[in-house]
Amino acid sequence: MKSGGNVLQPAPTVSLSQREVEMVEYQVVEQIGGAVQEDVQPRPTTQIVELWPFQGEWSEASYFTLPDTNRLIELSEGVFIMPPHPTETHQRILDALYAAMRSFVHEHDLGTIRFAPLPVRLWPGKIREPDILFVSRAHADRIGEQCYGPPDLVVEVLSPGTRHTDRGRKMLEYARAGVSEYWLVDPDAGTIEVYTLDEGVYAPLGRFGAGQKAHSHVLSGFEVSVDKVFEG
Repeated sequence: MKSGGNVLQPAPTVSLSQREVEMVEYQVVEQIGGAVQEDVQPRPTTQIVELWPFQGEWSEASYFTLPDTNRLIELSEGVFIMPPHPTETHQRILDALYAAMRSFVHEHDLGTIRFAPLPVRLWPGKIREPDILFVSRAHADRIGEQCYGPPDLVVEVLSPGTRHTDRGRKMLEYARAGVSEYWLVDPDAGTIEVYTLDEGVYAPLGRFGAGQKAHSHVLSGFEVSVDKVFEG
């Protein structure tokens, strides 16, 4: 999907709408034990942002104190990243693939499968939120209440704002974290690419298109019609 922007350069300060400013101010003050008076005018965005670390200085501690916004929020190299909102097409494809994977995982009692938003700590200071993640029963100890450890399988549905990161930086990160299988779903091309980890590097298991069925190595026996995924 989504997930993550290009963070080779320090990211700009997060831009918030006036309504988001008011909500963040309320939640922040609540968390630090203050009180919000209804007749007090909201402070400018610049004053709200001063309550948070500078880009490049975010820690896991500050990341996990963020108010619950139900938005995808990631942490990379001390940088706070808020990927673009998903589209209808993205969510329709995600729903179809997740339903197929979830049914297979549950039927065979293979482990736990979840969808975003759900933080995944690849290693200390590196938190991503993949569109779909699967954790095998053998790695159940990686399941946490606040965040998960590295999954066995990850899926990202590409979008214009995340395509470069999903194919580049995230592929390298998931491999480094030991994620055994990586699926890239490309709505523009109408394809599903499956990669498996081989000596620390992803090797293509297959690129599947119209009329074909994508299959998995980690979820042995699982296959899904590409047409059905894109038709939703």
